[in-house]
Amino acid sequence: MSNQQIKITLPDGSVREYEKGVSGLQIALSISEGLARNVLAAKVNGEVWDSSRAIQQDSTVQLLTWNDAEGKNTFWHSSAHLMAEALEELYPGIKFGIGPPIENGFYYDVDFGDKSLDGAELEKIEAKMMELAKQKNDYIRKDVSKKDAVAYFKEKGDEYKLDLLDGLEDGTITFYEQGNFVDLCRGPHIPNTGFIKAAKLLNIAGAYWRGDEKNKMLTRIYGITFPKAKELQEYLHMLEEAKKRDHRKLGRELELFTFSEKVGMGLPLWLPKGTLLRERLVNFMKRAQDKSGYQQVVTPHIGHKALYETSGHYEKYGKDSFQPIATPNEGEEFLLKPMNCPHHCEIYKHKPRSYKDLPIRYAEFGTVYRYEQSGELHGLTRVRGFTQDDAHIFCRPDQVKEEFIKVIDLVLYVFKALGFDDYTAQVSLRDPENKEKYIGSDEGWNKAESAIIEAAAERGLQTVTELGEAAFYGPKLDFMVKDALGRKWQLGTIQVDYNLPERFQLEYIGSDNQKHRPVMIHRAPFGSLERFVAVLIEHCAGNFPLWLSPDQVTILPISEKYIEYAEEIKTLLEEHDIVGAIDNRDEKIGRKIRDAEVKKVPFMLIVGEKEQAEGKVSVRKHGEGDFGSLTPEEFVTHFKGIIEGSLKN
Repeated sequence: MSNQQIKITLPDGSVREYEKGVSGLQIALSISEGLARNVLAAKVNGEVWDSSRAIQQDSTVQLLTWNDAEGKNTFWHSSAHLMAEALEELYPGIKFGIGPPIENGFYYDVDFGDKSLDGAELEKIEAKMMELAKQKNDYIRKDVSKKDAVAYFKEKGDEYKLDLLDGLEDGTITFYEQGNFVDLCRGPHIPNTGFIKAAKLLNIAGAYWRGDEKNKMLTRIYGITFPKAKELQEYLHMLEEAKKRDHRKLGRELELFTFSEKVGMGLPLWLPKGTLLRERLVNFMKRAQDKSGYQQVVTPHIGHKALYETSGHYEKYGKDSFQPIATPNEGEEFLLKPMNCPHHCEIYKHKPRSYKDLPIRYAEFGTVYRYEQSGELHGLTRVRGFTQDDAHIFCRPDQVKEEFIKVIDLVLYVFKALGFDDYTAQVSLRDPENKEKYIGSDEGWNKAESAIIEAAAERGLQTVTELGEAAFYGPKLDFMVKDALGRKWQLGTIQVDYNLPERFQLEYIGSDNQKHRPVMIHRAPFGSLERFVAVLIEHCAGNFPLWLSPDQVTILPISEKYIEYAEEIKTLLEEHDIVGAIDNRDEKIGRKIRDAEVKKVPFMLIVGEKEQAEGKVSVRKHGEGDFGSLTPEEFVTHFKGIIEGSLKN
């Protein structure tokens, strides 16, 4: 091979030779014109590049299309630039903050000066975006000196870009240009604006510059784009379905939870039906944990500041937490509990431990508190006080993989019982290029990461690996669940930790009669009850599994003459732990049925003259209609059979 030739290794393992300086797009063309028409970017040695960027050395290359997450990411990043170009044409003199891609679409933070952007203007911006997209302007990358970059944005009068430039080193700065728009950007971008065939600007919000409430509030415009108009229509249809399933809306309609400004933002109040649902989840998990050898513990809602200084939580999160609580004793401070794990370490430490005692598994439904900015709060998915189904396993190093596998099995049991069938296990590792973000030794991290990878493989999990997503004290396995609308949620996490046992000086006496450090496994299959309930509501649109539903049955007497018989049925059902109520309103039976359907009650039991005479109930099933006439005993048998099937371990 000549010095002008380089080897390109493709994802299938095949190796091709090209002239030095070949681009991802040229590689695609050498494979097929169809592929080249769809290439959005190229992943070169693990880094996403513009598809036009020259490759100068032997490399592994993956050609990214709309079917790849990183391809979509590049597409939406470029779309943010297209929106910025449209905004600049429509509103000369505006200034730009940042415009990143997000999980679905993109946003750009914009300073409109004295103008307030009206939501009605979004259609005008969309039209301008599509007008510019049709020009098929190339996204052109340019290396720029810091001096020239500063001069450009000083002349333009954009203090936000100057602020961003202040933290960049000379020689690392790039501009991207398309049409008449120039932006400070690392890239990468799609080849040209013509790839963008459909755009929708979704909403407007406020956002402080750099997330600091002391800075100016900018206008954040959210949008999404697609390479085909049909895909946009499908997405908008999904959004309409999501509105119907919004847990905030259903939570209000089903009387599950509420919020009060007087109580405080981000602090949910659970109503009786929501509390019943929540307690059923808790009891479900407690039963599963009891079978797996967990011991329940209870810890306070506050802890001494020194506790969280020892664990490292104060150093890492202290600035973003609720401020310390001062006591009458000078210098004594407590914190609202941000995590349960330091408390559990102290419980482990309360007496000497032997290798024969391990593993020890402590479980707690512990409420923790973290300060979230008001703009980040969202129903139950982002709150300031939440309850974790937390547990910590203290084990010997030789027990780590076995214990980790047992936790995986518990998580999968939870998902099965609640109808979450589509999930991926994300192996979250530390960022090898930024190790100072984490605590602990390389040896401990390597052991912990290996244990997670081996356990996931042994259970045959479909996994993806994400660098930089580990907790600051250890790697973890996060379960990414797809709901009924195809949206991804992080539910359930398992973490291996060699660091907190070191920080808290935890010990056990080994078989060699010497002191050893236990390994700590953190696990929370639900994550937080609040977030889990929110996702569950939206996944099942409020049609909860029968065992979990707050109102499992409603008994509908045709008239007041049959209320006494309805009471007898209700008493019999309660003896079998079947919860329901009697609708004794003076309403026609058709209205009662419609109202029960709206409330998503799984079963309606209608009682009238015929049912009373035969000692039966007429059964209707939510969403399915008439189920037939059964004796109360037959209904109980049918009811229990459904629950046993869904909770079978």
